[in-house]
Amino acid sequence: MERSAVVLIVVIAVGLLLLNSVFFQVAETEQVVITQFGKPMRVIRDAGLYAKIPDPVQSVRRFDKRLLIYDVKPSEFLTADKKNLILDMYMAWQIVDPIKFLASVRDRRMAEILLADVAAAEVGAAVGQIPMSAMVSTVPEQVVVDSVMLIVTQNCRDRALENYGIDVKHVKMEQLRLPEQNLESVFQRMRAERQRMAKKYRSEGEEEALMIRAAADKEKRTILAQAYRESEKIKGEGEAEAARIYSGAFSQDPRFYKLVRTLQAYEKFLNEKTTVVLSTDSELLKLLKEGQPSR
Repeated sequence: MERSAVVLIVVIAVGLLLLNSVFFQVAETEQVVITQFGKPMRVIRDAGLYAKIPDPVQSVRRFDKRLLIYDVKPSEFLTADKKNLILDMYMAWQIVDPIKFLASVRDRRMAEILLADVAAAEVGAAVGQIPMSAMVSTVPEQVVVDSVMLIVTQNCRDRALENYGIDVKHVKMEQLRLPEQNLESVFQRMRAERQRMAKKYRSEGEEEALMIRAAADKEKRTILAQAYRESEKIKGEGEAEAARIYSGAFSQDPRFYKLVRTLQAYEKFLNEKTTVVLSTDSELLKLLKEGQPSR
């Protein structure tokens, strides 16, 4: 009885091991390559429960089918004008051909090593064709980093698809730094660029100020001319009105008018410090000598 129980337990254990070797589960985040004696036979990309020939005839190789991110180690590159730049980049990649990936790469660690080499080669080739001013500039329109990285991404994608079964989605620049020996020259160039822009703005401001002052002077002359013309017009009208009043007063009593005008003349030139030498027949002395004549 005891021996039969042991045999039963052994049979059950062997059956469970056999079932575990035959049936396998594929998760939602992975894809599977079934190999037979190491040779790829089929690819399973959909999640679920599947069966195969037991080990060691057929084996299961699992690969992640999600988008993977790899931070590339910072590397130094040479620009077209022989300036060094240190670039920090990252890559977003995905396994799209697991059979080719298994044959050429085998695991994620080796894939990232190969992808880093591909990215470094493509970035070096692209950066070597442009000057540093196209990577670092105070004028945003002159910076071509985005377009350069688009070209790098496409070249990396073509090479990775062909050789490793990997689709490179993005190659992006996280940070751009300068080696210590290049910092001073870059700062001098940036200062020169800022000074050039400041000189340009000052020149434009002075030109605008001259235009404003010229317009203000012109408007001032126009206003003064109009005011002078208006004042002369008013003065002329006042003098004409005064002449009309004087004429009316004179026509009413010529002798009184003459007396008033003579007294006004005395007020203007006679005071306690005035000495006047006139001839005896002067009209100015006649009133002083004779007084107002009787009517």
